[in-house]
Amino acid sequence: MRRPTPHPALRQLDILVGEWDMWAAGRSAGPFRTEFAWLEGGAFLVQRTDVDAGTSLPGEWAAHAPFPTVALTGYDDTAEEFTVLYADGRGVARVYRGSMTDRTWRQWRAAPGFHQRLTATVSADGDRMEGSWERSSDGVDWATDFDVTYVRTGKPLS
Repeated sequence: MRRPTPHPALRQLDILVGEWDMWAAGRSAGPFRTEFAWLEGGAFLVQRTDVDAGTSLPGEWAAHAPFPTVALTGYDDTAEEFTVLYADGRGVARVYRGSMTDRTWRQWRAAPGFHQRLTATVSADGDRMEGSWERSSDGVDWATDFDVTYVRTGKPLS
């Protein structure tokens, strides 16, 4: 069976491909195993995150852990931005928009009462990504929800 031809803009996400340890909330939660990998010959990027038994889940994380999570990213050539479909172990399903500019990955969504956005920058050597998720009830006033740090554990899987 033939595969779709990937949109060239997806190549911007090559920097994410590989295996990572993710830490959250100032490294008080984690590490969580994260992998970014190409699907369908590069037409989509899948991100999977899960937690090993014994991984530190403090306070609210322990009560509301989203794991496992999966996000499928594709490119919308009419909007000239990425579309991210997200689902997790709590039954949460969301759609985000995304962009990659100068090694900075952004995701955002506007939803009544619960707007969210992520800004995370990949280091020059490609082995670390740091950023934060923010939330807003009105899309105007924003507060940090939690910080994230990704440390590469495996090189890109080509």
